[in-house]
Amino acid sequence: MNDNPNYKEAFDELQTIVLEIEQGEISVDKLSEKVKRAALLIKICKAKLTNTEEDVNKILRELEEGE
Repeated sequence: MNDNPNYKEAFDELQTIVLEIEQGEISVDKLSEKVKRAALLIKICKAKLTNTEEDVNKILRELEEGE
């Protein structure tokens, strides 16, 4: 379990957790731990998407200003 995954790693791990939950493969004892990890992964993915969107918008504004 990587504490600082890139977007793809976080998304893939999140998909695995969701699949395990859907298939009932997680014991009640581990469910809370998995849900907490999923919440963290969602925050990581959201932050990376927000940062990427901001970077792209900045680049687009710079291109428009350069015209």
